[in-house]
Amino acid sequence: MKKTKIFSIVILLAVSCVFVSAQTKFEKEKTEIDKMLNGFNVAAANSDFNTYFNYFADESTFIGTDATEIWNKKEFMVWAKPYFDKKKTWNFTSLKRNIYFDKNRKLAWFDELLDTQMKICRGSGVVEKINGIWKIKQYVLSMTVPNEIVNKVVTEKAPIEDVLIQNLKK
Repeated sequence: MKKTKIFSIVILLAVSCVFVSAQTKFEKEKTEIDKMLNGFNVAAANSDFNTYFNYFADESTFIGTDATEIWNKKEFMVWAKPYFDKKKTWNFTSLKRNIYFDKNRKLAWFDELLDTQMKICRGSGVVEKINGIWKIKQYVLSMTVPNEIVNKVVTEKAPIEDVLIQNLKK
């Protein structure tokens, strides 16, 4: 009986150590991604073109707030370059961020609420650990619309987006 108790305690301690180790690893990866995303936002605010785009993987996608804004990295660089050159970039600050991982912790996805010049926006995306460094594979920027004014917003954007909807249906 005594040997069974000791064995049970040893197993419990081993399982606890593995769990704590996994949690510590999870927190380490989460901290790395959090730091990376904060640096990404600071690079944009500082109009630091090279640093900003180094956060993206070579094969990545940026999806903007306008329905027509979907670019691979090179296309996004071309679109953004004049803003960085004129120091007229964006300044986003994370208000709340959630980060989730796949079971291997080499792929993660996030969503965050951002304080921006457009008021609250949502950033979301996928990041991948490439050669030991977290890189953005996809970033989606969305404007939030309070439920109370959705009908007003739809009325405003309908004339513009009705044309786009018809073109996309062709």
